[in-house]
Amino acid sequence: MKKMNFRYKHSILIGLAILSLSACVTKKYERPQLKSGGLYRDNNTTDTTTIADLQWKTLFSDTTLQSLIQQGINENLDLKQAIERIKIAEATLIQSRGALLPSLQADVNVTDNKASAAAQNFPAGININLETQTYKAQLSTSWEADIWGKLSSAKRGAYATLLQSDAAKRAVQTQLIATIANNYYTLLALDKQLAITEQTIKVRTQDVETMKALKQGAVVNGAAVVQSEANLYAAQVTLPDLKRSIKEAENALSVLVAKAPNAINRTTLDQQTPYANLQTGVSAQLLKNRPDVIAAEFGFRSAFENTNVAKAYFYPALTITATGGLSSLQLQDFFSKSIFYNLVGGLTQPIFAKGANKARLKTAEANQQIAFYNFQQTLLTGGQEVSNALYAYQTATEKEETRAKQIASLTKAVDFTKELLRYSSATNYTDVLTSEQSLLTAQLSGINDRLQKLQSVVNLYRALGGGWK
Repeated sequence: MKKMNFRYKHSILIGLAILSLSACVTKKYERPQLKSGGLYRDNNTTDTTTIADLQWKTLFSDTTLQSLIQQGINENLDLKQAIERIKIAEATLIQSRGALLPSLQADVNVTDNKASAAAQNFPAGININLETQTYKAQLSTSWEADIWGKLSSAKRGAYATLLQSDAAKRAVQTQLIATIANNYYTLLALDKQLAITEQTIKVRTQDVETMKALKQGAVVNGAAVVQSEANLYAAQVTLPDLKRSIKEAENALSVLVAKAPNAINRTTLDQQTPYANLQTGVSAQLLKNRPDVIAAEFGFRSAFENTNVAKAYFYPALTITATGGLSSLQLQDFFSKSIFYNLVGGLTQPIFAKGANKARLKTAEANQQIAFYNFQQTLLTGGQEVSNALYAYQTATEKEETRAKQIASLTKAVDFTKELLRYSSATNYTDVLTSEQSLLTAQLSGINDRLQKLQSVVNLYRALGGGWK
């Protein structure tokens, strides 16, 4: 009994020693030290409330836009590809889990054996053929003990890759929502520009008729008529490009929702109300809110586990194999006198592998460092995009009031110069032309200001990691 206790204690000590050695070979993952604070320029808030936590339907109140986004989530082909990549990662994880379990193979075969031999009672030079048959059915199993954590690290690496694929899919979704919304707003802005240009053409057509009438009254000369016609043509020539841009925007939206290029149902730019309560939270929240940052960390984690695996290749592998079954030379004895089995355990220590283990480790360590740099870069890029979107919203808001005053003043200038042209010689058509061109430019710029404000909200939402929750 004492001898059994000694063996038992001895086995426990050996097991503990192996576990301690395993801990030295493979390391436990810890998030690397990154600068995650203060990434938003000129924004030092400590409030953790962020619009990234909003459902996208809350941010976008336009029901037509909501419908387009939902179609995109359901049908977009990039998103479907991302889902298929998740399935690939799931299959790899299942395979890595299976490596921890024993393998099992079954084999059934019949072997014919032929040999020639000289018979004792036959004259010299006469041979006979000996023929036998072997019937065999066997099961064999093999199991590698995960002493150094190689298989466990491979499994954790595969799991990290799965989570990376899932985060990448969420990143595709946030980008898809932002792209659909931005293209939709661009389409509304083009519609508005087209409407203003068409209205301008109507006004300038009337101007041509007015200049002709004034020429007949000797108020203006032929140059004013020609200038008014050129002014009309200048507006008309922009129509084809505007219509082409509208078609292209519709086509782009159609592809995003996985449909053939076609017309897009939509509202108007004037009906849009930008979400105003733009809370950003703190930049450290990008680590859990922004999918591409999450994916980058899981990529680093996967590379970290691959380095663990590469280290474990330098240590011996303990493999246990067992085979058992039935084997007989006579079929009638197959189930009665044919049982066989064997059990083999062995350690395989790499000694010379043509530098394969060293190359594997160096490659894994370099890939780990690359993944770390990518993680760091993705986080910094996130901070940059948030800062850019905030400043874009701020500048668009600042321009709105001033632009409205500019348009009001230019509208009055156009009216005043036209009146002066009709009833006095204090001005000429060049003044009218200049004021009209300035007004059209200001009106189109006002549309761009409005578009910038709407799109900056979209870009801020995506940059903060909104759209997947």
